[in-house]
Amino acid sequence: MSLNSMIIEMKKNPDYFRMGMIASHLGVVRGFSLNGGTVTEIEVLFDEKSVDNIINEIKAMEGIVDVKIETYGGRLKVGDEVMAVVVGGDTREHVFPALEDAVNRIKKEASKKKEFFK
Repeated sequence: MSLNSMIIEMKKNPDYFRMGMIASHLGVVRGFSLNGGTVTEIEVLFDEKSVDNIINEIKAMEGIVDVKIETYGGRLKVGDEVMAVVVGGDTREHVFPALEDAVNRIKKEASKKKEFFK
């Protein structure tokens, strides 16, 4: 997973000229749980059909030109990358909310996570 590669790919979009900004998110496995405890690894499963639906719906938002999402499922250790999201659009007023919406929806609608503790 490479944000740089995703951005390079986004720049090939024929509508790239409409983009005024590109924003990204790189999710990694953290070493602590929000519920307390030291995390050693996680297991995460992604529903790729749901991810594709989210991409299409985010692309339909006002001012958004392109969306790229990569996910890594399975058993992951602390520090491993979980997902990368890149959103390109006309202005930050459109791009930042779209990026946040995409990340939140993937976590809520398209993934299941189990944490493992020390």
